[in-house]
Amino acid sequence: MSKMGDIDEGFYSRQLYVLGHEAMHRMGTANVLIAGMRGLGVEIAKNVILSGVNSVTVQDEGQTTWTDLSSQFFLKESHIGENRATCSLPQLSALNPHVHVSANTRPLDEDLFLQFQVVVLTDSSLDDQKRFGDFCHSQGIKFIVADTKGLCGQLFCDFGDQFEVLDTDGEMPVSAMIQNISKGNPGVVVCTDDRKHGFSDGCHVSFSEVQGMTELNNIAPVEIKVRGQHSFSIGDTSNFSKYERGGVVTEVKQSSVFSFKPISEALSDYELLKMNDFGKISRHKTLHLAFQALHRFVKKEQRLPHPRCQSDADALLDTVRELNSVTQLEQLDEAAVQILSFTAQGDLAPLNAFIGGLAAQEVIKACSRKFTPLRQWLYFDALECLPEDKDQLAECSFSAKGTRYDGQIAVFGEKFQEKLSSQKYFLVGAGAIGCELLKNFALIGLGAGEEGHITLTDMDYIERSNLNRQFLFRSPDIGKPKSEVAAKAVQVMNPQMNITAHQNRLDPDSEQVYDYKFFMGLDGVAAALDNVEARAYLDSRCVQHQKSMLEGGTLGSKGHTLVVVPHLTESYGPAKSSSNDAIPLCTLKNFPHRIEHTLQWARDQFEGMFKQTPENVNLFLRDAEFVGRTLGHGDAEALEVFGGVYSSLVDMKAGGQRPTSWDDCVSWARCKWETLYNNEICQLLHCFPRKQVTKTGLLFWSGSKRCPHSLIFDPNNTTHLEYVMAAANLYGQIYGIKGTRDCASIRKILEKVHVQSFTPKSSVKIHLTDKEMEEDKKKESDDTEKARLEELKGKLASLKSSAMQMYPIDFEKDDDSNFHMDYIVAASNLRAENYDIPAVDRHQSKGIAGRIIPAIATTTAAVAGLMCLELYKLVQGHQKISSYRTAYINLAVQHFVLSQPSRPQSFEVAGKKYTQWDDLIVEGRRGGQQEMTLEDLFQYVKEKYGLTVCGLFYGPAILYSDHKERLTQSVSDVVRMVTKADIPPHKKMLDLIASFAEDEDCETVPTIRYLLL
Repeated sequence: MSKMGDIDEGFYSRQLYVLGHEAMHRMGTANVLIAGMRGLGVEIAKNVILSGVNSVTVQDEGQTTWTDLSSQFFLKESHIGENRATCSLPQLSALNPHVHVSANTRPLDEDLFLQFQVVVLTDSSLDDQKRFGDFCHSQGIKFIVADTKGLCGQLFCDFGDQFEVLDTDGEMPVSAMIQNISKGNPGVVVCTDDRKHGFSDGCHVSFSEVQGMTELNNIAPVEIKVRGQHSFSIGDTSNFSKYERGGVVTEVKQSSVFSFKPISEALSDYELLKMNDFGKISRHKTLHLAFQALHRFVKKEQRLPHPRCQSDADALLDTVRELNSVTQLEQLDEAAVQILSFTAQGDLAPLNAFIGGLAAQEVIKACSRKFTPLRQWLYFDALECLPEDKDQLAECSFSAKGTRYDGQIAVFGEKFQEKLSSQKYFLVGAGAIGCELLKNFALIGLGAGEEGHITLTDMDYIERSNLNRQFLFRSPDIGKPKSEVAAKAVQVMNPQMNITAHQNRLDPDSEQVYDYKFFMGLDGVAAALDNVEARAYLDSRCVQHQKSMLEGGTLGSKGHTLVVVPHLTESYGPAKSSSNDAIPLCTLKNFPHRIEHTLQWARDQFEGMFKQTPENVNLFLRDAEFVGRTLGHGDAEALEVFGGVYSSLVDMKAGGQRPTSWDDCVSWARCKWETLYNNEICQLLHCFPRKQVTKTGLLFWSGSKRCPHSLIFDPNNTTHLEYVMAAANLYGQIYGIKGTRDCASIRKILEKVHVQSFTPKSSVKIHLTDKEMEEDKKKESDDTEKARLEELKGKLASLKSSAMQMYPIDFEKDDDSNFHMDYIVAASNLRAENYDIPAVDRHQSKGIAGRIIPAIATTTAAVAGLMCLELYKLVQGHQKISSYRTAYINLAVQHFVLSQPSRPQSFEVAGKKYTQWDDLIVEGRRGGQQEMTLEDLFQYVKEKYGLTVCGLFYGPAILYSDHKERLTQSVSDVVRMVTKADIPPHKKMLDLIASFAEDEDCETVPTIRYLLL
């Protein structure tokens, strides 16, 4: 970002929902120096440049070596012998057009540091860290040290004596509606019970719109004490007026000031170690000494310890013991020190991705003053990636071979590299995590050998909003398939990559591509998907074919990883229903009380008017079955659908809603405004007057029911005119009529529009609950409605004409020229004004209505790094569950939970235990013979598994339940007969569910996998 005022919302779209505009503006003034352009340095630089600081300078005096290619993704073989910073500059500069990137090849000095607000050292000596750290501390320059050696990583932050953080967690301020406030000391606030209030002890809140106890509306933020899920106490309210009704309570974020020690002092303070894996507390305390000892070793020997060199390891351990004579740690993890020495020459892309993601997030915190910074040390290790059987390493060669994998061979040996290169993997998704995984795959050489291969699929095309975190894409790639561009990009990183790109959606429709043969030829699967349903489907396919799966996801600064290992861990599992989050229809229709309600209402209006009705019209015109099908949904729905179709086909002059000119579109929009924001509100208040009391004596309009007021149209009111402009243009689009953004011409048309006066009706029924609404829908329609339905059917029959087709609109949030978000923002904010709900700006509206998932490159990089560390373990063939890690991280607050995955749940059938991985495999055509009959299948299951089949199901279809006549038929013939459908040729495995006579009441049974090979 070159200037304070310009934030490119198209480019930073998803990141803005993580950081917000104010934090991004602060970042836009920051200049960052990143020293060291090996794998870790370039990872940090990539993430910081994508985040949108003012400038990044990358510094490195060194020349490219073969080892650098193990994790430095912007260096090529042709760069060997050339300066790392200079060679990386073109690629780094292309990441973000708003950030000035430069290279510096001179030695570091204090004068250089004074040009920057943040300095990051990688691949640096402890002497330099102390010298420059003390200087930066004295000059108020934020100072970060990041380092990785083999399978161990280190991170340190010093943001000065007084560092103010304006928002410690980045979460949206919590807000709740008030049900009651007591007079007392303390006063107790009770919130409406439609959801938990979400406040925490000690947070500060402000009050607004409180009636009666109005004193609360004007006081400064007060600290609260939580009493329950729906209540909390505040200060003394005994002298305030009596509470009447209404009110909103909102959290007020408080700033915090943090104090940091310079690195020279922090080295001896173990209280500053931030733990991330609570099974490794002793190890990480030891690593704090081991990294210091490693610096001493390098200073003395002018080199890192040799791979697997015992004498070097002994020397390092002696130094650690010497350091501990002062530190006095109760327990030293000497094995970890030895492994650090054995692997210190290693340079691993996944570890650099993880530590690099964390370090870049700390740079963002330093620049934006948002989120809680690391205070002050963090150590991480993935020693579990080494073989479980240590003898495997004894015969391996770890010496450098002059190949791009030397940094990895130094840790795992040559044989493991060969194993990695022969892997066959399936990656689903080439979005943010997919790009990061592909980068790591290329660097570690996954599938890069003659026998290896990666299959990549993603159905999406590149959009501008992707460029901020999907770093394999550039502006010229917009509109191209993600999978193709990503595959080509990683082949540039590593020309040995064998990768095939597909544009298939992963679902039952693509099973002819990703069939039994395809899955059985895989070594594993990686999921980089952005929705739960797709993850669950892919997981079910992995369980079906007994394949391991790596899975990861992000939500802003939060991330998770999961490794699924057949027979060892539980799987991802079926998709959970999210119906609990659904907003009740009655709330949307009549009783909104949060901006989310008005935005969802606006989305529903958009979908109904500009998509569903035009689609219904087109179906009516071309599908002879449409009328009959619609009638099958009930008279009430048919009346609504047919009414919409009819009015859309009849011109306005003839009493319909079909426009013939732009003036008609403006007239329709103006009348629609009147209906939504005046007439319907007047009708609602006619049915439920402002001071109406319920049977229990409470005010009807209280608690979560906000009493609305109607609006009066004003052509000079910006929001009023924006609604008419957007609605008229969208209405014109569905009929093929061109509109305009010219406000003056629209105002002129509005002067001629006749708006009919409205009188509320006493006969109108307004539903108070969704249950009421559903019950009314099920009721038989009366004679008047039946007559109206028949009349509509008759009228529609005479209207069929292909010339009247319409043009439905699919909602697209990221195109600012299409009027979609213009409509949503205006429609929602007008309704919010009806109900005195605070309006929100376009950015917030877009996030909520567009269901945008906040995203930032730092979290994505860290998650992909953790996934690839688990990949090492899968390729090693680890069989101990204690070797694997499931991770939950929140980089905003430095929260890490790395834990052992869960074992699969077991169930019992006829006294024997099974898990979801224990299926009953049956080859339907054994040895090329004729296919089994149903009777053969039952006999085989009895002989092989000791279970008697008494019932058999294929999905919902009953194949056998005492159907003796079917026993002599082949299994596939029975399936065809019962399902009334052919078995597709690609389907080589049928999943059959049985009832067993030995345990008929058992709810869960092992699946019979019936193979048609």
